[in-house]
Amino acid sequence: MRKLFGTDGVRGTANTHPITAEMALRIGAAAGRYFRRDQSDVHRVVIGKDTRLSGYMVENALTAGLTSTGMNVLLLGPVPTPAVGLMTRSMRADVGVMISASHNPAEDNGIKFFGPDGYKLSDQAEAEIERLIEEGVSPAQAQNIGRARRVDDARFRYGERVKSSLSRDLRLDGLKVVVDCANGAAHRTAPEVLWELGADVIPVGIAPNGKNINLNCGSTKPQLAAETVVAHGADVGICLDGDADRVVMVDEHGQVADGDQLMALLATSWAAADRLKGGALVATVMSNLGLERHLESHGLRLERTSVGDRYVVERMREGGFNLGGEQSGHIVMSDYATTGDGLMAGLHFLAEMVHTGRKASELSVQFETVPQLLKNVRYGKGQAPLEAASVQAAISDAETRLNGQGRLLIRKSGTEPLIRVMAECEDDALLTKVVDGIVAEVEAVAG
Repeated sequence: MRKLFGTDGVRGTANTHPITAEMALRIGAAAGRYFRRDQSDVHRVVIGKDTRLSGYMVENALTAGLTSTGMNVLLLGPVPTPAVGLMTRSMRADVGVMISASHNPAEDNGIKFFGPDGYKLSDQAEAEIERLIEEGVSPAQAQNIGRARRVDDARFRYGERVKSSLSRDLRLDGLKVVVDCANGAAHRTAPEVLWELGADVIPVGIAPNGKNINLNCGSTKPQLAAETVVAHGADVGICLDGDADRVVMVDEHGQVADGDQLMALLATSWAAADRLKGGALVATVMSNLGLERHLESHGLRLERTSVGDRYVVERMREGGFNLGGEQSGHIVMSDYATTGDGLMAGLHFLAEMVHTGRKASELSVQFETVPQLLKNVRYGKGQAPLEAASVQAAISDAETRLNGQGRLLIRKSGTEPLIRVMAECEDDALLTKVVDGIVAEVEAVAG
């Protein structure tokens, strides 16, 4: 059982356990010992980060821990999460580290690892690193301490990789594109790549100050991008999150489309071109039932996994599938990337606009969604609301009510102290009743 690692690395409020300088140093030392298999001096790790103020503290502490075990550290600076997966492989590193809390507010931060193959670590690897953190690791001898240096062209390398996922003759001339970078890791890369492809770019969320990442902007708050699209008469909007591994699209009318609609578009387009491997899309239990029905109508399957893009990737690798993602906007195209890539997915949506000559509003609604209601309840440290008898009874009652009419999913967030209560049902009144009933019981227990 893992105690520090959640569904996407170690995450929490900066300067509060486990995101402290001391713990980051210990995590770095444990990861260094885990990945440094012998005493040679060729072991290296790449570290990227987003634009949070606490990134400096975590980066320095991780570097100290890693170099203390003999790892040589290559510092990429602010880059999107998928760039770390890419650079880990291309620079033949033993491990990659991304310092980010993704879509969380600026006061949070996180640490997530990529193995030498560029993929996120398995639960087993994270559990072993936790064991080393608890036991402590012996530092390297003085002559074997690692070095650290900056890599200045990481974002340019990443930008070229993203463009290479498109056909070489694709141009975005004539498209007016709003791109919301959430004051995050892609605040320079995303506008540059779009401009290089010929788009008329209107960037927002490109002035990070360490404290405004995801603040009223980005994929979790797409209202700014939607208003900007309408105000400027733009053709489409791309909304990224703080580390640019997820995306939501905005059409020319300011309407927002989530990851399910984008995955539906790509899956059917790729299937028509005989590019969709395995005849299936991989998504999580959170994806809408309407997506599943839409795929079935095209002779395709939906393979569901636990919540978390790394579980999506694990299933993709197991089954030989090349397209997957999450409703929240993580879109994984394994022919080109090892993890969710918001910018890349957004560009492939624009490519569909160019190839079909259709407007964003025509492409961003691929299926009719089954009514879905999701509510979050925050709970305190040490609490376990889902174990309470009253909550269990409410869940059992909801399942009885929904039997044959819908779907219910209750889970703890792996990145925040939240209980997520989600249900799908075509009866709106019943949908609201079952969700609110469970939420009320969880709130009563959580205080």
